[in-house]
Parts: sequence; C-alpha cells; structure tokens
Amino acid sequence: MNDKDKILIEKLRTAKSVAIIGHKNPDGDALGSALAMCRLIEMNFGISPVCTYDGNIPEALGAVPLRSRMRFVGHLNAPAPFDVVILVDYGTARHLEFASALIENAGFVVEIDHHKNDAPIAALCFDDDTADATAVIIYEMMRRMDWRFDGDVLNLLALGIITDTGHFKFVKSGRSMRIMADLVDGGVKIGAVYDMLNNQPKKTILVEAKAAASAEFFYRDRLAVATITNRDYKNMDGRGENVLDILSRIKGVEYIALLKQQKDNQIGVSLRGRRKPVNSVAAALGGGGHLRAAGAVVRDSLENVHDRVVELFRGI
Repeated sequence: MNDKDKILIEKLRTAKSVAIIGHKNPDGDALGSALAMCRLIEMNFGISPVCTYDGNIPEALGAVPLRSRMRFVGHLNAPAPFDVVILVDYGTARHLEFASALIENAGFVVEIDHHKNDAPIAALCFDDDTADATAVIIYEMMRRMDWRFDGDVLNLLALGIITDTGHFKFVKSGRSMRIMADLVDGGVKIGAVYDMLNNQPKKTILVEAKAAASAEFFYRDRLAVATITNRDYKNMDGRGENVLDILSRIKGVEYIALLKQQKDNQIGVSLRGRRKPVNSVAAALGGGGHLRAAGAVVRDSLENVHDRVVELFRGI
C-alpha cells in the first residue's frame, strides 16, 4: 500500500456520499470500471455510491452485472455536494462536461484512468497510461489494498479489460493477460462475457454490415473509410465496432476510419490502426485516444470531414 492508497482509504472512510462518473457514452471499460468501483466501495466501506452517466449505454451492455445502478445524469437528484467524486476512464475534461457541477462542488475528487492526460482534474490521481484498461488499474488497487470483492466485481473488471483491449488484440504487455488468468481462476467465464457482448439488436448489425459493405478504399487499399449517415445512425448501438472489426480483417488494410453522422454538422470519427498508430490523426481532428484506437467528434459537414480524414492519412 502506498501513500495515495492511504489517502483514498481515509477519504472513503469518512465520506457519507460518493459519486462515480465515467466518460459520456460509456463503453465496456468505463461502465465495468465504474460499477466495479461502486461494488468495492459498498463492500469495503459500507457506502452505496451513485453511478451516473450521460449519452447512451449500448444495448449490448444491458446485461452487465449491476447495470441497474447506473443513473442518467438528467434524472439525478443531488441536493447536496458529494463528499467524494471518483472519475473513471474519462480521458480529458471535455468528456465530463455533463458532470462539471458535480465535480466542481465535490468535497474531494479522485481519478482512475489509463488515458494519457496532461491536464488531470482530480486532487488524487491513480493514472497509468501503460495500462490496457482502467479496469487493470482498479484490479491492482483492489489487490494492493486487500479489499474484499465478489463475482460481480471480477466479471465487471473482465468486461473492462476484454472490451478495451479489443478482445486482447491491443494488449501492450502480458500484464492484462496475467490479470485475466487470475480473474478466470476466481470464477470468471470468458465465454459468458463474450456471449453478453454478442447480443446486439438486429437493426444495429444490419446498419453496420451495410456500412462495411459500402466502404471506400484509398492509398492502395491501405486505408478503409466507412460512413454511417444520420438516417442510419439512430439504429446504431455503440461505436460501430463491428464495422471496424470487419474492415480490419481485409488483407492489406492498415487503417480504418468510421464516420458517423450524429447530426447534420456533427460527425463522430472512430479510428483504428492494425499495427500502426492513429492517435495523431485523432489529435489533428481535435480528439485523442490510444495509439491504435482513437477518435474525435468534429463539427462540420460529413463531406468535409470525410475529405479531411482521407487527407490526414496521406503519407502516414
């Protein structure tokens, strides 16, 4: 146990109210990390944290353990500031704008994150950009501080690791694999986690299959670009991982870009690199992320964003 661990334990021991917040439109790591931390605090400190989010949680994550604990920020009634607010997997401050009042009024703010962030916003930071997922950091905190846990915690941490590593395609080292081995020994059934994730609505699969089938290819087929228009976007469930996965299987494709027309002049851009980084392209669009999995939201027309993305990949 280190000094930061001791500070966190003391803050949680004396807290009467705790909120846990992840980034907007939570994915498996943000959701799994928030709910795992919620359960750990409940089991070890006798507090029932409030877990809140903004945007949408994919329908495929509807069967996640403790999913009912997540409360949409618009329905949250918090008459008094929280004693402790814990931010998980948030990346940058703009991903938490929906909860700015909760954070600013909190008695103490903690963050647990695996994204590279040069401007952390918490007083106490458990940040490690060498970790494959925020769930990895929480697992190590749990072990280091000898916290009690249950099967829900283990399954939630497994969910976070599996989803943020792209089912282990993007692992940086054996660290996550060793943790997964321990989780499996603790009772996690990886097949059951996969079954839970492979549970998307038919309309989503059809929309994403159409987007993959109509993809464009540039630079001797090294770049694949798929588009989902506003008309089809309403049938999306999550970030379009199926499109990215299908296109990444094509021989010769090194980079994949998925453009999602969320509104007429608001385009979500998801980028993947099979063996090379794409985060510099995301940064040029005002976004960020990991080396080979990054993205941005660009306020411009679909046509302009499309042309800009193609140009940014020229010569990369």
